[in-house]
Amino acid sequence: MRKLVNRGRLRPSVIATMVALQGVSAAAWAQAQEPAADPWKVDIYYENDTRFRGKDATGKRVGLSKLRNTLQMEADKKLGDGWAFHGIFRGTYDGVYQLNKDEFGKNAGSKSAADVQIQNTAGPAALGVGLLGPNVPGNPLSVHYGSTVPFGSGVGFTVVDVVEAGAGLPNLGGPGGGPGINKFLDPVAYGNPTAFPGTTAAGYGSGAGLRVLGDRWHSTTTGGVAFAVPVRPCDEDNRGCTDFGGYGDKDQRELESPEFNKRLDFIREAYVRKTFNLADGSDLFVKVGRQQVVWGRTDLFRVLDVINPVDYSRNNIYDELQDIRIPMWIAQTEWRMGGSESMQDRNLSLVWNFDKFRANNLGQCGTSNVILDAGCLFRGLKNLWDNGGTVSNFAPFVPPGTPGDVNGVFFATNFGPNQIGLRTVHLPEWKLKNTQLGMKYEGVTKDGLSFSLNALTYISQLPSLRAVNESGTVNPFTGGNGNTSPFSGPAQGIPTTHLIAFDMHFPRVNLIGGSMDFQVPQLDAAIRLEGAFTDGEEFANTLKPELYSKNNVFRSVIGVDRPVFIPFINPNRTTLFSAQLFWQHIFQHEEEQRAGGLAGMPDWKNTFIGTLLVKAFLMNDRLSPQIIMARDFNAKAWVASPQVEWSLTDSLKFAVGGNIKGKSDSSDSRWKWDDCRSCNPYAPYTAFADNPTLNPGSHGLSGLEPLGRFRAGPIGAAWKENEVYFTMRYKF
Repeated sequence: MRKLVNRGRLRPSVIATMVALQGVSAAAWAQAQEPAADPWKVDIYYENDTRFRGKDATGKRVGLSKLRNTLQMEADKKLGDGWAFHGIFRGTYDGVYQLNKDEFGKNAGSKSAADVQIQNTAGPAALGVGLLGPNVPGNPLSVHYGSTVPFGSGVGFTVVDVVEAGAGLPNLGGPGGGPGINKFLDPVAYGNPTAFPGTTAAGYGSGAGLRVLGDRWHSTTTGGVAFAVPVRPCDEDNRGCTDFGGYGDKDQRELESPEFNKRLDFIREAYVRKTFNLADGSDLFVKVGRQQVVWGRTDLFRVLDVINPVDYSRNNIYDELQDIRIPMWIAQTEWRMGGSESMQDRNLSLVWNFDKFRANNLGQCGTSNVILDAGCLFRGLKNLWDNGGTVSNFAPFVPPGTPGDVNGVFFATNFGPNQIGLRTVHLPEWKLKNTQLGMKYEGVTKDGLSFSLNALTYISQLPSLRAVNESGTVNPFTGGNGNTSPFSGPAQGIPTTHLIAFDMHFPRVNLIGGSMDFQVPQLDAAIRLEGAFTDGEEFANTLKPELYSKNNVFRSVIGVDRPVFIPFINPNRTTLFSAQLFWQHIFQHEEEQRAGGLAGMPDWKNTFIGTLLVKAFLMNDRLSPQIIMARDFNAKAWVASPQVEWSLTDSLKFAVGGNIKGKSDSSDSRWKWDDCRSCNPYAPYTAFADNPTLNPGSHGLSGLEPLGRFRAGPIGAAWKENEVYFTMRYKF
């Protein structure tokens, strides 16, 4: 283990302990100074969460996936004049980056480019006709004959130059293999670039520290696109590292202890509150500070509960929301009007989130929890833009001058910088117009029906990728900006659209919704309902020129809770059954069958997910076995999470459990979606035979990457992340 003092800085785990202990000391001192009636109330908790994961889609056993140690202090104090303070301070240290560094630390990923095999379906076909000369060690072009090629070994400048010249395309056909205008990159494996005048050997950086996009959850040899993704902490390898909204650029120290950052996330909550008595007999409750605001009545699904972003990197979707919401600086006021002739109680609240924008933390690529594998997609795309890279199955294997065939085979291709990928992340700056405002009216009727009506305007916590098209991008076939080069021929001046080069945005969203819960005595059950309609959300859409669309969305959840006596479990205590059904409907949904497959919006028009919790209570409630099951009916994926919790004493609690996931055999084909290889942004170079025109637009050539993750969903994209865990929690 490294020394506690490293380069003049205390390790965050030590800082966490010191903060907590100082808090205790401060509390003790304050208690000595204050009257006995108003002491500090301080509780301190320690928790260890240790997890082991089985084999991923590569067939390799992952091993230790988490060794998280958490120290949390909760403090309350009456301040006088009716004001009170509440604070929660948390520090964690995750040892997985030191103890399993080959999976998640400084040694993660490949050891060399040869370990990163990119599919190349055209290779065997090209070998069969001897397209690139003899398959002998002295022929550098023979590297393209394999069904897979190492990272950096796709076809590049030389091959494309010969194809362009042989195609007789407009203004081409210079002596000796063309005019040398394309900006694809030749493999380093060619050896001596002077043997191919004008070539530039691929300069993608080291072949170490990489994985193939998606290889943890699906095969990378199914005919779709894929590319290498850096997976080491950003202080070890900064390729593709940038701030995606609070994650994506973290070094190992920040990953080990994520609360200790510039946003002071170790302050989970720190607010003051007071109730003012008004002249009409009603009350005005005020709460200001860093806090969580909880809207909604359902578990797991965030229909109304969207004021605080969520940190999915902590444990994907499997931690309680109270532990993974990201607290924000918020002001709340609540007018407590009391009862009326028709109501038992009425409240009207206003919420102003005046904090600087935070996105949901989707998990940095190379860590153990990357929901939807989205963080790896973003890091891989950013690396492609900054440095270029090898993309599998991209260039069609057809005679020069012949449009591509969606049913054909394709060469892995070496792109250069600023051609495809993720260019810029536009994070909302702090401005008054970028703050978020909500209102909620809630009440309880005389019959006991509890309800709320909610409205919120906020900035989406999920990113949207918008195609930048010709703005600042390099046309790899001509070297120009879009179709501005004279080598674009008849396509010169035609606007470039459907280009797989993006900027990341976070759009403004408006929400209206409501919730209710009530008892059904005849069923001995409680019913929970929640629904919301949003305007302004953005979704991937390969039918649109910008590759995204704005859509209205309706989401709802119905939940039923019922205690049941099951004598063989416990004849003296009920067992809780809690079921939920989530439904999401996307309005103006677009989906079309094209020659190569389905194109449009990969998100399902109607999504249905069901959950079931069964929780028993034994040994005077000290032993509690439970199982949580969830099924995504569209993705045909499921998860079962059994757990046994044992309270040894009032202060010491243990839990052991697991997350077991699966999918139907046909899921991969259901998840495939248009990847825009066939979107024809640079005609005539990228045209396909079913519509060989200069007009851009998708032909539907499909694969699991990059959009299949949105059809697989959080459960399907994690179906190979089976794990067992042990937790211990102690209250001092």
